[in-house]
Amino acid sequence: MAVPLTDLTDLRAQGFDTIIDVRSPAEFAEDHVPGAVNMPVLSNEERATVGTMYVQESPFKARKIGAALVARNAATAIETHMMHHDGGWRPLVYCWRGGQRSGSFASILQQIGWRTEVLQGGYQSWRRHVVARLYDATLPFTVIRLDGLTGTAKTDVLKAAAGQGAQVLDLEGLANHRGSILGDIDGAQPSQKMFESRIMEALSALDPARPLLVEAESARIGTLRIPPALWGAMKGSERIVLEATPEDRARYLAAQYATLTAESKALTARLDGLRPIAGHATVERWLGHLHEGEHEALALALITDHYDPAYRRLRRTDDTPVVATLDGGALTADAIDRTARAVASHLG
Repeated sequence: MAVPLTDLTDLRAQGFDTIIDVRSPAEFAEDHVPGAVNMPVLSNEERATVGTMYVQESPFKARKIGAALVARNAATAIETHMMHHDGGWRPLVYCWRGGQRSGSFASILQQIGWRTEVLQGGYQSWRRHVVARLYDATLPFTVIRLDGLTGTAKTDVLKAAAGQGAQVLDLEGLANHRGSILGDIDGAQPSQKMFESRIMEALSALDPARPLLVEAESARIGTLRIPPALWGAMKGSERIVLEATPEDRARYLAAQYATLTAESKALTARLDGLRPIAGHATVERWLGHLHEGEHEALALALITDHYDPAYRRLRRTDDTPVVATLDGGALTADAIDRTARAVASHLG
């Protein structure tokens, strides 16, 4: 039986023990149904070989070779990942569009006696669902943006507000990026499709009747675009603005980027990349602070010379209402907790 996908909550409510993605590792890495595990019936190389054979030689020959590879890889998957399951195990299997790969794998599992079903439409049904919600529809949330100059601890306040019961969407966390020129320090960002799947997964656990707190962002977070439905809800939304002195913000940023400042060669390369924007003399002054180990002075210079002017240019035409302006104090852990409580109280 093919199981239709209406939304992620409904799919999970059907009680499948495991969701199995049998596509190649490269396909899975680009994006997949949230919570799925990868048990490929064709490797990246095998998929390419069979696809080329199908187009250039013979579809029949490609199906023969493909069937042999699927059977061999299915046997390995069963021996490696499934021998511990009893007869009551209930997996859901999918491939690209619910066709031969998932059907073949599911048939083998069914013959063993496991209660296996196939996702109707495969991964493409999930992708259509994501596009329908994040591109073609209106987001059913009232969004409140958490705004403020760089270094006002917006991300930490956002996370602490979630601990205070606020409903939060951490876009920088989902994008694996910090919102600054030094932002890509936490490893590679996901693909655009994976980013959107992460957003859908997060939204599926939230209540549209309650306000949704997000950090104020531009339309891009690193290399990733905020999808249109979410960006549309964010652009005109009300804001809660955080404030702190430049000195407190510099101290906070120096602590946040301690790992990066310890890698002076990598940071030098990043700062050098700003020469066309900031000018050679300014960057040389920043590098002087870095090479002397004056990390707070470097952070303060970046705030004064780069971050604050860029923020003010960005907000120059933003006339959206401000719900509250909150003083973050010294941006210590206690101060961040106090600010988070205040933010949560304004959300109701």
